[in-house]
Amino acid sequence: MAEPPDLGVSLDSPNVRVLLLDDEPTNLHLRTAILRQHGYQCIPASTIEEAIELFNNIDIAVLDYHLGSGQFGTEVANLLRRRRPHVPIIILSATLDRYFGGSEDMHLLKGYSSVEDLLAALSSLKAKRRGSPVVVDARDFFYSRISMAIGSDVLVQIFDNRGIWLHCNDAVANYLGQPRDWFPGRCVFDEMPTLMRDWHDVLDTVSNTRETYIDRTRRGLLNVSRENEKNVTWSVLAFPITLHDNRSGVVLTARILERSPSLYV
Repeated sequence: MAEPPDLGVSLDSPNVRVLLLDDEPTNLHLRTAILRQHGYQCIPASTIEEAIELFNNIDIAVLDYHLGSGQFGTEVANLLRRRRPHVPIIILSATLDRYFGGSEDMHLLKGYSSVEDLLAALSSLKAKRRGSPVVVDARDFFYSRISMAIGSDVLVQIFDNRGIWLHCNDAVANYLGQPRDWFPGRCVFDEMPTLMRDWHDVLDTVSNTRETYIDRTRRGLLNVSRENEKNVTWSVLAFPITLHDNRSGVVLTARILERSPSLYV
């Protein structure tokens, strides 16, 4: 007798059944609790054997890539795809060494992707689009962690080697008078040719030579000093970074070291 078609439960349902496979007990417990708090019926498994037993009772699978003992989540993904081809599969991986082309519908990079990324992936259901894997864009999450590590009182900008903004923090947005979401994708030398022209050679050199640039003078961040910065000593640092797509980029930071009394009338 032929098996009935695999219709499953509507993924728009608040009780979506999510298989969560992870061999690390702490991660498994934490992610299970988070998904349940957000209305998902999370079914945890710590081994491949446990996961296989649950195949017929799930609507979507979230599988850790590295399972230890030479086992991988992709093994489970391949088996699940054969048995229930309509179930979306998300792979969680700690590295980018494994690229697309397998059974999974979506890949999330652990350490750079946040809990919000996983929840967005589940709720958006983009993983249903088999044959066209979807990457959750975790770039801003990644770059914002760099900015947080440097400090909120420091102006932090991240550029590619052409001077395209990839990220800036609130301090930069306030200083340059634009909302933060205005910056990404724009070229600093096109948008501010006069104010930022001095940085063209610096960004180019740091990006291409991987050297670090340090300036602790009254030069400041802008080519034309502002009225209240005439006697300000800045500490400006530009250092190289490998971007999310493996290109070379630059982190440009700036903060005021001291304000001196006016030396001139």
